[in-house]
Amino acid sequence: MEKIWGIERECIDLIKESARSIHPREFAGLLSVGDDRKIISEVVLLPGTISGGSHAIFKLYMAPVDYSIVGTVHSHPSPYPIPSEADLHLFEKYGRVHIITALPYSDDSWRAYTFRGDEIKLEVV
Repeated sequence: MEKIWGIERECIDLIKESARSIHPREFAGLLSVGDDRKIISEVVLLPGTISGGSHAIFKLYMAPVDYSIVGTVHSHPSPYPIPSEADLHLFEKYGRVHIITALPYSDDSWRAYTFRGDEIKLEVV
């Protein structure tokens, strides 16, 4: 299993803009890597995702069978990109890398985590 070390600039920009556009509800999607399997390059939106002020509910059964999907992304409408207990539960069940972006949805207001909830550094490329 390849180590994921980066995210494409266009992808993180899409995440931030999507979070801004749906604020104050939470934005949610899945993360996918490109052919190199090391850099996150795409956000996959699932049909039927429910977004609220303090939650986003994925309908994971709607996810495609796609081995390039490596984790999740969602927003917090607060300034704290720190995983909640519910986030940690999702992290341990689905994927290896998880991103939370928080208000004001800037380059400095997002964090990446492992499936255990440990913060990791992703290089923006």
